[in-house]
Amino acid sequence: MADKQHLYLVDGSAYIFRAYHRLPPLTDPEGTPVGAVYGYTTMLWKLAEDLDKAEGPTHLAVILDKSSHSFRNDIYPEYKANRPPPPEDLVPQFPLIRDATRAFSLECIEEEGLEADDLIASYARAAAAKGWDVTIVSSDKDLMQLIDSGSDSSGRIDMLDTMKNQRISIPEVEEKFGVAPDLVGDVLALMGDSVDNIPGIFGVGPKTATKLIQEHGNLTAALDAAADMKKSKLKERLLEHREDAEMSRILVTLKEDCDLPVPLEDFALDGVPSEPLADFLHKHGFTSLLRRLDAGTGSPDRANDLNPAKAETAGAAASAKGNSQPLPDMPAVDRTSYECVQTRDALDRWIEKCLAARVIAVDTETSALDAMQADLVGISLATGPNEACYIPLQHGGSDMFDEKPEQIALDEALAALRPLLASDAVLKIGQNIKYDLNVLARYDVEVAPIDDTMIISFALDAGRGESGIGGGHGMDELSSRHLGHQPLSFKEVCGTGKKQIPFGEVPLDRATEYAAEDADVTWRLHKHLKPRLSIEGGTTIYERVDRPLVPVVAMMERNGIKVDRTQLARLSEEFATEMGKLEKQIHEDAGQEFTIGSPKQLGDILFDKLGYKGGRKGKSGQYSTDQAVLEKLAGEGAEIANKVLEWRQLSKLKSTYTDALQAAINPKTGRVHTSYSLVGAQTGRLSSTDPNLQNIPIRTAIGRQIREAFVAEPGNVLLAADYSQIELRLAAHMADVPSLKEAFEQGEDIHNRTAREMYGEVNRDTRAQAKTINFAILYGISRWGLAGRLGVEADEAQAMIDRYFERFPGIQRYIAETLETVRERGYSETLFGRKTWFPRINSKNQAERQGSERAAINAPIQGTSADIIKRAMARMMPALHDAGLDKVRMLLQVHDELVFELPEGDVDKAKPVIEKIMAEAARPAVQLDVPLGIEIGTGTSWDEAH
Repeated sequence: MADKQHLYLVDGSAYIFRAYHRLPPLTDPEGTPVGAVYGYTTMLWKLAEDLDKAEGPTHLAVILDKSSHSFRNDIYPEYKANRPPPPEDLVPQFPLIRDATRAFSLECIEEEGLEADDLIASYARAAAAKGWDVTIVSSDKDLMQLIDSGSDSSGRIDMLDTMKNQRISIPEVEEKFGVAPDLVGDVLALMGDSVDNIPGIFGVGPKTATKLIQEHGNLTAALDAAADMKKSKLKERLLEHREDAEMSRILVTLKEDCDLPVPLEDFALDGVPSEPLADFLHKHGFTSLLRRLDAGTGSPDRANDLNPAKAETAGAAASAKGNSQPLPDMPAVDRTSYECVQTRDALDRWIEKCLAARVIAVDTETSALDAMQADLVGISLATGPNEACYIPLQHGGSDMFDEKPEQIALDEALAALRPLLASDAVLKIGQNIKYDLNVLARYDVEVAPIDDTMIISFALDAGRGESGIGGGHGMDELSSRHLGHQPLSFKEVCGTGKKQIPFGEVPLDRATEYAAEDADVTWRLHKHLKPRLSIEGGTTIYERVDRPLVPVVAMMERNGIKVDRTQLARLSEEFATEMGKLEKQIHEDAGQEFTIGSPKQLGDILFDKLGYKGGRKGKSGQYSTDQAVLEKLAGEGAEIANKVLEWRQLSKLKSTYTDALQAAINPKTGRVHTSYSLVGAQTGRLSSTDPNLQNIPIRTAIGRQIREAFVAEPGNVLLAADYSQIELRLAAHMADVPSLKEAFEQGEDIHNRTAREMYGEVNRDTRAQAKTINFAILYGISRWGLAGRLGVEADEAQAMIDRYFERFPGIQRYIAETLETVRERGYSETLFGRKTWFPRINSKNQAERQGSERAAINAPIQGTSADIIKRAMARMMPALHDAGLDKVRMLLQVHDELVFELPEGDVDKAKPVIEKIMAEAARPAVQLDVPLGIEIGTGTSWDEAH
């Protein structure tokens, strides 16, 4: 046993409700609900594994609430009166959760008449008095009163918030409350607590409470000082409600001298005997956890493996339209049932209702689509079908003489809503909630924990439906498809064209119908979609990859990146000058002036006037002049085609980047803030819009000039970390190609190895061909496609493909097996379980079928690559924080690359942290046979960092 004893006290009650919200309803072989039990078990297992990897406790116990009644109810009968009874399907799980704790051979402590917080306080103080260090595993603000730095004779007490992976010590408490831990109770007594129905002093929020304690030293002094204050509402409330505050101080005070039902020494850890745990897991059908236990590994397996055969069958049988699960029984949408919240009393009532519901939908209404500049106009909440409200915050005309409707002041409403929206005990559901996170963050409002119906839909049905890539996951479409209901459209409420009005000018009755309906529909969609994750095998990819990424991507969007406006303006001018020269040369070659940007005019010039061969007219009656056509003509010696291609590239770069980036600079931040879509690419890759920063040419001189305009703030540098050939590495692993795996293990140039295998020698030409083939094969390229890329005949290209498969038979086997599986199931899967659907894989239309086949070959590889970098992104900021690198900001994700901004002095310390997180991102869920290579560069500009 270690010289220094370290006791971990787990707030089990908080774990139970978190687990209940994390997983959909599940039942064991006997039909008993076990969703919360399963979630609790996995969370406890993960905690044990994480602690073992870190410093490791010497003693550990789980503390639970025995009953809803405690000595505080005798003092104040209304204590916790607002809390509803636990959900019906959670009640039978409470004893099973106790069984789960004891199955780990851990002590499970509970006492009648005492709350878990009191037992935690008593054990913490007793252990600290013996010189032990204590860590309380919880995020409960009441427990922050216990935090202590320790002394020569007593141990320290801190907290661990496992949801945020954050240690909470005295500095964190002072940052949150503005006072030391011993005064937290005084602040809580003034502000009260609507969750526990502790009255406090009405109208006194966190900021006012903190200010009063800071100014006067303690609660009694603050209340005594009220008599000498200037006349104000605050003075009246302090005088009138003094007794409430004094009683509240008693209610929030933790009982630190309880009798200890189990001696501290009995909490000693001595491993987890497999027998009781194995019996428990087997009894309740937790087969994936049982396999982990049998394998002797640390953490539990995929949460959706509770019944693998059932999930597989469900996935295979699902129709191309998706949603094979029955719709929960809900009443039809009734917009007349929604409430417009215009008074503080009504808002407080809705906040209490939301706290009691524990699962709510949230939506914001704003003045614009740009989350970084839009003003917050109102917030809608929903606690169930037809139980929704709209809280107008900034409604009224733009004219100063316009009459404003009755509404709660913005600052007052947000102060009241902040605790609800940040409460760990309430799950907040949104549809594309990333937008709402960014809008509310600008008003200093945190929203967590979250679920996103758009992301859940994507995890289930990516590729399904008729809308194509990126479509099919908007709220209106999901509502129509799954609920059979068409919500009000923005146009119906605000109008179109010149008659369109801002949402803030919409009459409140109509605004309430529109806004509250959004929250209502989102709540209904969540009720329908979330249970499908476990049934159809989507829990892992949603819970471990996509959901954790939402707040990370939102943060990156808020960070933005600085661009050099002068550099961009200079490039725009240069591009315009060069385009003018090319335009003149093209007109000379054509023998007349025409609009180069017009496909029709260009086609007529090339094929009718100049007489080039190969022109084909489409259904519109005009010639095709796309890039492939122009490249073919250029290859045949048509110089005008070369010039048009060059003119088009400059035109696109100028309009898309050098001009657009200048216009996109946020006037308040001086930075460009792109918007990332988590559902924009069928394989799971992030896509960037407004502006798109992912398609800037990498290897061309012009593209590098544009990247030079992306710069760091003075004193900082940009750091670019790029996965090296990650898709080829994944192909070597997934197709099990020994020679390629060996090459990556030895750090060999993979294109050299391929050239040697195919041609017997490595030179500039064979390496270039090998590189093209390496990537082309993974995209299911045809003989004609490869012939076009290499400039050879189709037969020669086919011979290269055949030779490649001969040298690397694993690749051919992988392709054949992938296509066979997709044709049978209708979907492909990444190593992490992300499904991509291909409803046209068996189409009789050859073009549709072959297009689906090419995409299906690449989807598992590209999708796994996307999953890996997403996992790295989700883990990155906590790792940097733990390393004391809080000034490092993650700005961009571009395909296989992450871009950071950081102080020059932090580079050497940050590099190994970033490299480690990226290199190990697949673990522990997936153990790759090849290393993930990371290339890192730094510089004052994005280009210099490469």
